[in-house]
Parts: sequence; structure tokens; C-alpha cells
Amino acid sequence: MIKPRGPRKDFLTTHDLTNALEALSVNEHQYAVKGIKRGIERESLRIKNDGVISDKGHPKGVGSALTNGHITTDFSESLLEFITPVSESSTQTLKQLKDLQKFTLEKMGDELLWPISMPCFIEHQDDIVLAQFGDSNTGKMKTLYREGLKNRYGSMMQAIAGVHFNISFPDSLWQSLHSLKQSDASLQDFISDGYLSLIRNFKRELWLISYMFGASPALCSSFLQGRETDLPFKKLGKGTLYLEVGTALRLGNLGYTNSAQSSLRVMYNSLDEYVAGLKKAINTPSDIYGDLDDYTSNTPKQLNKNILQIENEFYSPIRPKRNAKSGETPTDALLRAGIEYVEIRALDVNPFSEVGIDIEQIHFLDVFLTYCLLKDSPEMDWKEQARSTENLDTVVNQGREAGLMLNFNNNARSLQSWGDEIFTQLADVAKWMDNAYGVDYYSSTIEQMSTWIHKPELTYSGHYVAQLKESGLDNGHFALALANKYKQSHESTDYSEFLKPWLEQQVIDSNEARAAIESADTLSFTAFLNAYFKK
Repeated sequence: MIKPRGPRKDFLTTHDLTNALEALSVNEHQYAVKGIKRGIERESLRIKNDGVISDKGHPKGVGSALTNGHITTDFSESLLEFITPVSESSTQTLKQLKDLQKFTLEKMGDELLWPISMPCFIEHQDDIVLAQFGDSNTGKMKTLYREGLKNRYGSMMQAIAGVHFNISFPDSLWQSLHSLKQSDASLQDFISDGYLSLIRNFKRELWLISYMFGASPALCSSFLQGRETDLPFKKLGKGTLYLEVGTALRLGNLGYTNSAQSSLRVMYNSLDEYVAGLKKAINTPSDIYGDLDDYTSNTPKQLNKNILQIENEFYSPIRPKRNAKSGETPTDALLRAGIEYVEIRALDVNPFSEVGIDIEQIHFLDVFLTYCLLKDSPEMDWKEQARSTENLDTVVNQGREAGLMLNFNNNARSLQSWGDEIFTQLADVAKWMDNAYGVDYYSSTIEQMSTWIHKPELTYSGHYVAQLKESGLDNGHFALALANKYKQSHESTDYSEFLKPWLEQQVIDSNEARAAIESADTLSFTAFLNAYFKK
């Protein structure tokens, strides 16, 4: 057994995962991982009962999109976002997500929630109405920001839905690691460095998330809106395009990416480096968007003319986060008190779950992200970040192809070989977590999912393509059938975590809060933004 301050070579210097788990298994530290906290943000388009995007405004029955902390909108009026509170119980989180969607469906009349990531049939991008947040300066800023996104990247990309998974590790784990590594850094700095280590490893092996849980191998041809693509699409039905061995179009060049940001050198080797990269982007004039009128114009098309209007515009599959104070920017919050949690943004909506994500995914992510935290994580230069993007693109388009090769430290390596190695290590992490929590579901989940590496038909994209072809339906009709099925399921079950009277009170409170914000404004919109950007 490794001693915390023993003189022999151990994970204190090598950061070897096996030795790290051994050191953390002693009595003093064996339960340190208990208390992982999670939160989920699930996006979903509202659609009419014929499968076309809704043209109605945000449902009034769910309150104000500006101030309801659990039910809001993302880019458009039709793109809902359901946000759970932070919880240590994954089952509670899923029940909360179900209650939020059940309540919202009750307020939507005959409309449905689109159950997949890629959008439904949309005749023209102008059918996608920007989200409206009321008459306050804050609300108008949110809408103008979305106007900028529309004019910079187009609304179709913004109609794509995803699931964001937020996770934080307990203080007990950070304290154990701080002690075992004999760190001289403050605990705050140590935690930030630890989360950045996690992020670097996540980016290195992000391809695995796309392979396992990518669920957007098909789309309605209306999504392309005449754009050219060299992807080897096959056709199905009247208007469906799909990749035979693809996994997650949402994460590829057709999806939620921004080629205009490809030149941004945002790095993750230190918090100061990360923040500096983002601050440079939000303060550097753009060569591409400089001709679009900004908020100083009478007819603004974007907030400002910089590479990024605000920090949230930076597209990344994972972000370091901290809850900000009122008026505080995300990066300023990070500089003030360090990283509090990480936000995983690489998950497609799970079409086989009525709430968009299931318990097995959460168990896998718990293990995978703990593994990313504990294993060695050398600094990551720009070339290595580019390799990780290259591997992701390969898996997005060809992930279920037999014998697929990836770039492993500038050497070709099969997806199966690399995946087997990862799952061997995940099994060790899962066993340690099971012992800490007194459960067996972590190990059983990893054991089950490890078989997917050699059986791509078991992945979400494999199931999706198989069911789509078996049904003979267009992608839109297939998803519409799921939407109706899930609505019926929500209608037939009772509330469990959020009771209806409490949800109704949130509606009242959010409307009152929005009105209070509007009545408190004293500055003109231009003066408000002048002050915001000056700060």
C-alpha cells in the first residue's frame, strides 16, 4: 500500500492511475469520492403535431424565460431548455428533468418535444424566431446576442439541441489529492489545476463520447438549406440523409461548430492561460464580422464586432465553470474564485430516453470524468488539440467503420485497441468508486459498455440507424413517433420530485422577477451596453 508521504516512487511523482487508485484506497481516503454533484441542461425544440417547428412564442404557462431558473429558452423561442438543480443523486436529477418536461408539455397544448438533436423539418431559417426575454436591458441584450449568432453562423445551426452535463467533485476528494500530492498550491488553485487536467484528458479522448453516445447520424435534408457537403450521405424515404457508419453529425462540420473560431488559440494548461485566450477573443475586432452593425447602430445585427460577442459564444465540448455573481462575466468569476465545476457539452439528445439522457450514461460519465481527473495529464499544446479534433471528426463521420484508425500521438492506432485500453482503466476506476459508494452499478455499466467497442451496432448511433432503416420511415416521421410516445408517457405518470403547485409558483415568481428587472432599469439600452463592455 502506498504511503501518503513515503519516499518510494508513487503517483505523487508519476501520476500513474493504478498507483493513484491504490493511494486513494487507504482508509483515510477510500470514501473521498462520495458526494459527486451533477446538474443537467436538456434542450428540445417545440414542434407542431405534424413535425414542423413551432411558430408560437415561449409558452406563457411556464413563466418568464429570463428569470425561470428551470424552464427557459436557448437560441430561439422554440428551443426550450430544462435545467435541474445541483444534486448528489442521479436518480433524483432524472426525476426532476422528467417533472420539468411533463409540466411544460401540459402548457404547450398539442405541441410536442422533439426527441433528437438534429432539427425537425424547417422550410427556411427565418422560421426560427429568436428567443425573446422581455423589455429589460438584460433581456434585450440576450436577444441581440442571438441576432448576432444568427447573422454570424445562421439559425439552422442554432436549432440543434444537445444535453449539457455539469459535474463537480466533492471537497473531500480534492483535500485527499492535495494531501497525497503534497501540493504547495492553495486548495483553490489546486482544484482549478485539477479540473483543467480533467479537461485536457477529456479532449484527448472525446472521440469515445461520440462513438458511444453519438445519436445524430441522420438529418432532414431541409437542414442543409442548399449547402454543399462532401459527406457520403445515403438517402432514405423522401427527405432523409444519413451516414451509414457515422455517429454524431451535431459534433461535426455540419453541426454545432464554428470554423471562424478555428484560429482561436484557447488553451487549457492553466487558468490564467485559458482566461487570457477568451478575453483576447472578446476584445479583438473580427475581420469576418466587422461589416455587421453593432449595438451602437440604429439597426444592430450583433452585440459588437469582435471575434466573440461575449464569452458564451466560444464553442467547446467542455468548459470550466463557476457560478457568477450578478453583473460578473464567466471569466471574471473564474479568476475570482477558481473553477467550481465542468460542463460537458458533447452529448447528443438520447432519442431512446424520454428525458434525453439515461442513468447508464450518467454512471459512465461519472467514471469517465473521474478517470480523466486521476490519470496523468501532461500539458496540451495546440498541435495536440488539433489531433483531438481530427480524431473527433473521424469518429463523427466514420466511427462505426470496421478497422477505423485514429491518430494516437502521431501514430496510427485502431479505435478498438485504444478503446480497449481505456475501458481496462475505466474498470479499475469503477471498482474503486463502487467500493466508495457501496454499489455495483459503476462496474456493471463499464463492463456492459466495454462490449460496444467491438460491437458498434450496440452504440446509440448503431441502434438509431438500424431502427430507422427497419422502420422505413423518414427521419422526421421516426422522431415524430418517438415524440408522441414520450408525451403519452409523461401524461400517464405523476410528478415525483417537483410537485405541480411548486412549479406553478415558479411561474408566478419568474414573472414577478422579470417585471422587477424591467422596472429597475434606469439606463438606455445603448448606455447599458456601453457600461457592460467598458467593465
